[in-house]
Amino acid sequence: MDELKGKVVLITGAGKGIGRKLAEELAARGAIVAANDISPINVEEVVAGIRAKGGQAKAYVEDVAKKVGAQMLAKSVEDDFGAINVLVNHAAVEPHNRLLDMDEWDWHRTLDVNLTGAFLMSQTVGRVMRAKGSGVILNLVAGAGEKEKEAGAFLTSKAGLGELSQQLSRELNPFGVQVFSVSNLDEALKALEDA
Repeated sequence: MDELKGKVVLITGAGKGIGRKLAEELAARGAIVAANDISPINVEEVVAGIRAKGGQAKAYVEDVAKKVGAQMLAKSVEDDFGAINVLVNHAAVEPHNRLLDMDEWDWHRTLDVNLTGAFLMSQTVGRVMRAKGSGVILNLVAGAGEKEKEAGAFLTSKAGLGELSQQLSRELNPFGVQVFSVSNLDEALKALEDA
């Protein structure tokens, strides 16, 4: 994965989970990591850890579920590093209420972050990648297809993200932009190796 050395990788939801592990792994392989999260605490800790090991990283605190937040994030990363070579859509919320017990706010927030956030980031960054004729978008769909009782909104949003990935791939592949739907760290690393 030497081809990632010096490449700018923007990861949403980089403060925890697979996003955090991917940020650390890609930085160790020489990528410049633009780490985003809605909470400054976790994402700044990730960035500090990467820098302590000699890697390049910067924290960006924005809500990707809002169009202005998504656009500000992409513009800030481009201003700081000149490009975004890889976008990883990992930001997610996971309420554990059953669908029949869930309030409307939790339902909307789950879809807004998990699906709309990925759409807004992919649209904003994808337009720039399309114009450049290159780029990679990874959508983390961990949990899609599972049949857990109390994660209905989460699984619904992740299934939608899988379909969004297919549609983005159809639109962007002719322009040299690859889109992958992955469910874990190993799949994400393999997709980047194959890109």
